[in-house]
Amino acid sequence: MPTPTLLVLDAEPLPRLGRLTGRARIEHTDAAALAERLPHADVLLVWDFTSHAVRAAWPGDGPRPRWVHTASAGVDHLMCPELAAGDTVVTNARGIFDQPIAEYVAALVLAMAKDLPRTLEFQRERAWRHRESQKVTGGRAVVVGSGPIGRAIVRTLKALGVTTALVGRTPRTGVHGPDDLDRLMARADWVIAAAPLTEQTHGMFDSRRFGMMQPSARFVNVGRGPLVVAEALAEALAKRWIAGAALDVFDAEPLPPDSPLWQVPNLIVSPHMSGDTVGWRDELGAQFVELYDAWEAGRPLPNVVDKQRGYVPGH
Repeated sequence: MPTPTLLVLDAEPLPRLGRLTGRARIEHTDAAALAERLPHADVLLVWDFTSHAVRAAWPGDGPRPRWVHTASAGVDHLMCPELAAGDTVVTNARGIFDQPIAEYVAALVLAMAKDLPRTLEFQRERAWRHRESQKVTGGRAVVVGSGPIGRAIVRTLKALGVTTALVGRTPRTGVHGPDDLDRLMARADWVIAAAPLTEQTHGMFDSRRFGMMQPSARFVNVGRGPLVVAEALAEALAKRWIAGAALDVFDAEPLPPDSPLWQVPNLIVSPHMSGDTVGWRDELGAQFVELYDAWEAGRPLPNVVDKQRGYVPGH
């Protein structure tokens, strides 16, 4: 049997794939050459998970990779009708980012409740400004997105004493359905977006939903940027419909220097870093090698994405 060709859509630093030496013909490409190289690959590793090149380069008829793996939880950056309709298997990096993102959300919750951003500002100004802060324990949160990341956020917030409701695509034991979201948001102190980007979730947090939140409530998005209508969030904060928000993901990344979001009052902006802890790239590389072991041996692959839904089902 010929040695399979593994094509890597590169990003620095490159993945460590030494364990595949002799087992795969590893080739590297950038976005410009991807369309030309794709028909000759058996496997595509989308290491540059910020790139949208796969959507543009994916071949219609003819040869194409049998398996595509993206080193990210989201798959919206690579899905296109041709890929969704074909027989190519798509997997993601489910499991790598769950707890780091949950910890980041907890940090944001605590930072906003304890007014840490203004404490740092006052320190720089050498200003002694005593204030009262909010108690986190006893509060209510709703987490939108019932996958592993959402469930990790729920566990972590519960450890802080926050009563937390989880909302998913379909209602089931321990998970509310979409029809409950408005009611839960209206009572929540914290609304956390951790859903995948699909047709159903695109723009789901808009003026209507921000308008139904409590004036003391805060919003956090660690899912995908287009879940949120950014202009609506900016208006809600400027008019004090809600008390604060934090965004780690955006429609356009990097966020342009001239974006008005940089100066929205009571908004924390971070550069899509909630899941990126020390050593995360090595974990992503090791995970791919483990999946390659299964693929090579003909075993069922974990983390298989439902290409119509846009995420790994079963959670």
